[in-house]
Amino acid sequence: MKHTEQRDTSRDAMALADFLARHARLAVLTGAGVSTESGIPDYRDLDGAWKCSPPMQHQQFMTSHAARQRYWARALVGFRLLHQARPGPAHRALARLESLGGMTGLITQNVDGLHQQAGSRRVIDLHGRAEQVRCMGCGALRMRHDLHAELADCNPQWRDMKAEARPDGDAALEQDFLSFRVPGCRRCGEGIWKPDVVFFGDSVPTERVARAMRTVDEAEALLVVGSSLMVQSGLRFVRRAAQQGKPIACLNLGLTRADSLYRLKLEAPAGATLTAALALLTDAARSAG
Repeated sequence: MKHTEQRDTSRDAMALADFLARHARLAVLTGAGVSTESGIPDYRDLDGAWKCSPPMQHQQFMTSHAARQRYWARALVGFRLLHQARPGPAHRALARLESLGGMTGLITQNVDGLHQQAGSRRVIDLHGRAEQVRCMGCGALRMRHDLHAELADCNPQWRDMKAEARPDGDAALEQDFLSFRVPGCRRCGEGIWKPDVVFFGDSVPTERVARAMRTVDEAEALLVVGSSLMVQSGLRFVRRAAQQGKPIACLNLGLTRADSLYRLKLEAPAGATLTAALALLTDAARSAG
């Protein structure tokens, strides 16, 4: 069985390398599957269903103080994993692909910043970045670790609490959150601090969507890595490429909402397959040189 898996990985890498070689100007769309190898849990199983309860909704966060207490208490415990995560092989391989000149841009649905840490420069953070927070009253920005330090000072009994980590800095923690203190913005006096990310039920800023669409428009082909595309936020870019008749490849373990649109679909580990494909490309370039 082990030898079969190795042969399958090799074939997947060869197929992906061939796709990359034939489409020099490539747009890339990534999702949670590129960060699971960095220890960050993803939201969905191989069939695209939720692995746990759905994440916080934007309207719920903005209208309910109790919801914000629950969110920030769990985040104080769970965000440590996201903060400590480092780029994995998929991040590094995509940064390498960009350095070879084979990418018009990278659109990521992730908020962990790991693509930039790996060295990617042409990154569109579709859903924002989790390491900063924004006051929803006056628009002030603040680094998230600074807010977490204040949260810990206000709630010392939570400082060393532990729980299973969930996606995007959440934690599997269920208890009485009513005593958890959530400070407001000191600049405007009453603004709500919210992670500078797009919550479920919110909309991606129009300008950011336009930049991502231009990235797809300027490309010859699209590569999807580690995304089930179960939400319209990412699916729209695949549909855009399909409408333009551009080849689309997908490297993802499990079902996606765009399976009928791909020229190439590989159900294989993202990091190992991308790394092997890049090695094949590099070897081919050296031989040609």
